This record gives sequence, C-alpha cells and structure tokens, in this order.
Amino acid sequence: MKYVKSFLKWFAILFILFIATLYIFDFDYLIKGVRTIYLKGHKTAYLDDYKVFDNRTIETGNFAQPWPQHVDYNKSTTTKKLDSLHRNLGSVAFLIIKNDSIWHEKYWEGYSESSKSNSFSMAKSMVSAMLGKAIMEGHIQGLDQPVSDFFAEFSEGIAAQMTVGDLSSMASGLDWDEAYYDPFSVTTRAYFDEKLDQVMLGIKVTEEPGKAYKYLSGSTQLLGMVVAKATGKPLSQYLSESFWKPLGAENEAFWQLDSEENGVEKAYCCVASNARDFARFGRLYKDHGMWNGKRVLDSVFIQKSVNPRFKESPQYGYGWWLPQHKGKSFFMMRGHLGQYVIVQPEDNLIIVRLGHKAIKYDDKVDPFSEDIYAYIEETYKMLQNAP
Repeated sequence: MKYVKSFLKWFAILFILFIATLYIFDFDYLIKGVRTIYLKGHKTAYLDDYKVFDNRTIETGNFAQPWPQHVDYNKSTTTKKLDSLHRNLGSVAFLIIKNDSIWHEKYWEGYSESSKSNSFSMAKSMVSAMLGKAIMEGHIQGLDQPVSDFFAEFSEGIAAQMTVGDLSSMASGLDWDEAYYDPFSVTTRAYFDEKLDQVMLGIKVTEEPGKAYKYLSGSTQLLGMVVAKATGKPLSQYLSESFWKPLGAENEAFWQLDSEENGVEKAYCCVASNARDFARFGRLYKDHGMWNGKRVLDSVFIQKSVNPRFKESPQYGYGWWLPQHKGKSFFMMRGHLGQYVIVQPEDNLIIVRLGHKAIKYDDKVDPFSEDIYAYIEETYKMLQNAP
C-alpha cells in the first residue's frame, strides 16, 4: 500500500507538471485534443467527431426538395473493384446521381440517407460559395477586395496585398503548416483551440499573396471570418439562408465551433451532413448557379471557381478541386479521409463518397489519390454495363 500511495503521489505531481508545461508553452489546446480525439484511439480527426465538439445548427427551410429516384435506381450491380474499395477504405456512403436523379445509392455501418458525418475540407467549397453569394449581395466588393478592409491586422507590408480571392484560390501567402497528424502544427491548433479567431489574426503573411497556389486551411478559415464579418451573420446562419434552404436540403446540419459560447465556425472544415445534401452543391455548380429555375449563385463566379487560377497549378480553382481523367474534366469537393463530391457536367453526373479512409498519395507526383480515379472509373463501368 505504501508503494501504491507513493506511485500515485508522484504520478499526480508529474501530471500536474505536464499540464502546467502545456500552458506555459502555449500548447494547452492539446488537452482538448487528448479528450476529444487521442484518448478515443484516433490519431487525427474522424468521421463522427462532430459529436464531441460544440456545433451550431444549419437550419432547413419549410419545403424540402428530395432527390428523385432514377427509373433504374439501384438496378445495376457494383463492380468487384468498387466493392473492394468500399470494404478496404471503409466507405459509409456512395451515391451516383445521373441526370439529377439518384441512380445508385448504398450505405454501410448503420449510416443512411439522413445520417450525419464530418465533411472536413469539403466545407471549403461551401465557404467559397458563400463568398460568391456575399459578392452577389453586395456585402463584399469582389474577389480583389483586400482582406485588410475587414481585418486591420493584415494592413501592413505584403499582407496588405492579400485579397479575398487569394484566400479562396489558396494563394494567401500565410505562414501556415498544413500538417494533420502533427499535434504541434497550427492546423492541429486550429482544430482544438477555443479562440480560433485570435489564432488566425496572429498568423503572418510570409510570401507575396496572389502569385502562386499553396493549399492552406488557414486561408479558408480567414475567408470564413471575412464572410461572417461582411454579412454580419454567423457562417451557419448565412449558409442556411443562402444555400441550405434555397437548395431544399432535407436535413439540418451541424457546423463545428471552436467553443460553446459565441463560438467561431471552423470554416476550413467540419460541416456534418449527409451524401444527398452535400450533393446539392455539386448540382448547383453543374447548373451554373441555377436551382429549379431560380438564380442562387452568379454563373460568372462559378465559371471562375471551376477553372484553374494559375496555369502552373491546374488542380485548383476557387474553392474547388479540378481533376482530369481519361479525357474528361471534373470538378470536386474534397475532404480529409476521402470525403468527395465529384462532378462531370457534360455527362450530367455527380458521384458522392463518404468514408473512413483514402489512399495515400504524394501531391508532388499527383495531387489526386488513386481512389478518386477509381471511383470515377468504376462508376462509368457501372453506367456502361447498366441493363
């Protein structure tokens, strides 16, 4: 008993010293990380982690607009390769929408058409759409408006050159470490810190903005803060009013916050919704901003969004990824662990995949992972072999 008491005493002392060290060196955000992610056996954010964070509701309207079922709904058999991908990478939802009707749909692990899961960086496309809406409504002058008009912290030196368009197109020049598995990176801090706005306003601009593409989650976080300030509304409310309700989303969604009281949305990620409602953004962009005969988003803004800003970086536009495969051009929403909404407008095709894992890739060799190409290829095989 004496040794047990001694052990517990020293354990308590070391634990207190550890916690104190985290606070002294400004790593106290890791306490939240340990509680919400690491102690649950995860090395990074996971599909259902919205349940352990504070959220703000993205409300639906009074009139939902369900997707119609295609006349050949679920009549085609999935390919062996597609079945293997779903099994090995832990898909929880797979949806093929052809001619604006659900042609194929499947769920796993108890997920369904109304289940919620984390979109991760697919939210970046939504925030970019919100930028377009704010420009359309006159809250923001245009893509060339300086960020310093909204936050004076970016009014000196090369930071004064940074525009809202630079944030959307990943050309901000921010000093940001895009490392998801490093607990000491600013990306990890942004996920757990309860004063995310202060974190962002302390980030420096170290490269000349507007000159080259560099994917940084901080760019979208700052863009979200600009949109919220320009509109005078929390991002969740503006997303609801501008898109969730007009597009007839069937289920309310959640947007993760940095803290409970007057929290700031994690703009670079973390809208929790389902495959059917995520797909609505794909259809909106496919149809040049029109939804059932009504103008929701400016077509010129959309055209700019789904084309590369920099010829040296053809993989990205303004908030949307731009894969090319076998002679076809696609644009897509894309999130951590393989959350995808893939659109081929000429074929009137939308593919949605949600799940636990994606195939690892080297973005210096190819910015798109092999599973993205495989989902596209196997979908076309299914369509070609349809009865």
